[in-house]
Amino acid sequence: MKLAKSQTSPDSRNRSTVPQPDRKSVLLLVHLQNDFCPGGALAVVEGDQVIPVANACIRFFTREGFSIVATRDWHPENHCSFQAQGGPWHPHCVQGSWGSQFHPDLKMAPGTLIVSGATNARQEAYSGFDGTSLEERLEDLEVQTLFVIGLATDYCVKKTVLDACRLGFRVVVLEDGVRGINAQPKDSQKALEEMQAAGAMIANSTDLGIPR
Repeated sequence: MKLAKSQTSPDSRNRSTVPQPDRKSVLLLVHLQNDFCPGGALAVVEGDQVIPVANACIRFFTREGFSIVATRDWHPENHCSFQAQGGPWHPHCVQGSWGSQFHPDLKMAPGTLIVSGATNARQEAYSGFDGTSLEERLEDLEVQTLFVIGLATDYCVKKTVLDACRLGFRVVVLEDGVRGINAQPKDSQKALEEMQAAGAMIANSTDLGIPR
């Protein structure tokens, strides 16, 4: 059973109002891959700075026995989003490439469920739910609440969170664990506001009592 959407504002939150992880929760890591970090084909500025936050959350969820799911871009070489096919992006996260691998400093826990997206060469997909089994996997785990970390705030994180809210999940975006591209000034802030308007709660890992 999924829960009603939260409307708590980031300015009014305190730890008592932020949902705490439990066995109906999952840590959702969105696209923490080399190509979205410094040195990658579509690097997000300071994208690698979310890795220590992700690792702290992974340690906490693993210790408590809670579920962890990681999404990844997993493009065929001729994906429609690539410039050679008329798309807007440089080739990135091509299946099996260095860029498609998770960041080397990410301490992925054994048993982490990996969901690959954007595998259809003819279909663009920013959301971790788009064309994947993510919703079904979360249903199998009886998940109610998603704690979201990832890249980039204004693209894949936003689209994934909006879909999760639409599907009825309670969503907590950990703001210290996301970074954006910001092609236009304040794109990341606008994305956070859009996610919150859709029902997501904006919090920090410290609101969960997770030490770095």
